[in-house]
Amino acid sequence: MENNKTATVGSFVANDYRTATVFQKYGIDFCCKGGRSIEEVCASKNLDDTKLLAELAAAAASAKDSATDFKTWSLDLLADYIEKKHHRYIQESTPALMQFLDKLCKVHGGNHPELFDIYREFSASAGELAAHMKKEELILFPFVRIMAEAKSKNTPFERPPFGSVQNPIYMMMDEHDTEGERFRKIEALCNGYTAPADGCTTYRVAFAMLKEFEADLHMHIHLENNILFPGAVELEKSLA
Repeated sequence: MENNKTATVGSFVANDYRTATVFQKYGIDFCCKGGRSIEEVCASKNLDDTKLLAELAAAAASAKDSATDFKTWSLDLLADYIEKKHHRYIQESTPALMQFLDKLCKVHGGNHPELFDIYREFSASAGELAAHMKKEELILFPFVRIMAEAKSKNTPFERPPFGSVQNPIYMMMDEHDTEGERFRKIEALCNGYTAPADGCTTYRVAFAMLKEFEADLHMHIHLENNILFPGAVELEKSLA
């Protein structure tokens, strides 16, 4: 893609996910707030936009052939991938994380009261994400698949009760914003996922798992906000 100051953060990551590491380095949100331009984020963080663009270009140029270009995937395939990889990751990792965090509160909560806040925030996130994923799996993703089939077979399809696909998408993106903010708070409470000097092995493992969970969530939200959702809106327009 053309490297310019008006391109959005999300568009860079949509074209090449390796650029996400550059944004992470500078604390730039590329998923929930991916609609901001390079110029905007550099101004807000007092960064040199020319330097940032050069780093983005270097990241995109590294091991180019190994990148997965999700933008070339059909929308139904991408929905399947998100469900089987990212939704399943959340479902499988949440119980163990809850168990570890509960143990930390019992063992270290006296000296580290912030652990109770971390537990509450993650517990709330787990509940909200479970409901969020069900809405995607039962409502939004099935309709994306219906539209994709109608497009490939050039057949008519029945309009859903929610009207335009933009309606559930707006709801999903709003919920993404909520979880993005929640994990920024969790990261701050965890001191950047760095266990304290008196932290045991469980402490370090729990924080490493939280860090991995956030990274997976960022990729998950990125694929939806910056690729799947815009693609679904355009697909619906083409079928109108």
